[in-house]
Amino acid sequence: MSSYTKRVHFKNRKHKFEVGARPGTINIPDDALPPEIVIYSFNETDLQISEGCDMRTITQQVKKCPDHTHWIKINGLGDAKLIEDIGTFMGINQLVLEDVVNTHQRPKFDEYDNYVFGTSRIIFFNDDNELVNCQFSGIVKDNIIISFEESNMDYFEPVKTRLQAGKGIIRTAGPGYIFYALTDTILDNYFVVLSQIGDRIDQTEDKLYESPDKSIMFEAQQLKRTLIVIRRSCWPERDKINDMIRSESELITKDVKIYLRDAYDHCIQAMDMVESYKEVTSSIIDLYLSMVSNRMNEIMKVLTIISVVFIPLTFIAGIYGMNFSRTDDHGHLIADNMPELYWHHGYVYAIILMLGIGVGLLFIFWKKGWFNKL
Repeated sequence: MSSYTKRVHFKNRKHKFEVGARPGTINIPDDALPPEIVIYSFNETDLQISEGCDMRTITQQVKKCPDHTHWIKINGLGDAKLIEDIGTFMGINQLVLEDVVNTHQRPKFDEYDNYVFGTSRIIFFNDDNELVNCQFSGIVKDNIIISFEESNMDYFEPVKTRLQAGKGIIRTAGPGYIFYALTDTILDNYFVVLSQIGDRIDQTEDKLYESPDKSIMFEAQQLKRTLIVIRRSCWPERDKINDMIRSESELITKDVKIYLRDAYDHCIQAMDMVESYKEVTSSIIDLYLSMVSNRMNEIMKVLTIISVVFIPLTFIAGIYGMNFSRTDDHGHLIADNMPELYWHHGYVYAIILMLGIGVGLLFIFWKKGWFNKL
């Protein structure tokens, strides 16, 4: 149970801004990781992999395998010179390079004369139960796709496995298909995160029914906030995929668009799950507040019954506790004073009267069914 009661933290990424800076300025965040480059060069029959950390690794591999498709995978954005060299090597607009390093972009797809550019949001829970929301960027041109990721996490292992297996069309469909495969992997991992959130929602509901306490409201609010983060990624991702389907660029072929339609459906499904889970978390909060309110009403009912029983008893005790004197200073009887104070066994009669009133009131409440509803 402790795995879901732990608070969900949101791992924030630092962004470096210069107010009034020239458009296209490359500002590397202070916490950016040094780049690690892995290049997958492949065709129908061959796959070659090379690794490095500078521009020479890229240029040598591209010249070495001119008849291959190249997926240049870059993890870490901590080298401004490398980003600029890639822009020069591929003829990329400075504004695109600026979007690559400014990792707060919403998912989008942009077309240029001889290349296309797209971004997505990678969302996952790390080992510390933090919701990590980082950026993926991809540039597709000719027979090259360059992907940029903020972290060193191997997020696209399924795509690498498919490349190594060489089955299907992944090696022959061009860089546009690789871009689709990476986008589809991001969407598939949304379902993994949503599945984890769904399990936590079920556990929170079970706790609500078994032993409700105020931590339930905090847990539900954390889950709701997590869903809002995912929703902010899913909605523009849908628009991005729709733009890719409608693209007239030759880099996004008709065959790739067929697969993109399937990815579009997956995005809609993820959005539906997000909205459904948001409603459930809101319902959990409302139900908990209703249960607290009902419990408070039950407590007030008990206190009301006790008060109603003791009010007449207190009234009687107050009347006969005034202790007025029956005679004056000369020993004469004073009219209209309490003769009951001088009755034999008057105390016993008062006790019996008060017990009778109390029992009678309790009997009336019992007949009305008040005790059955406590």
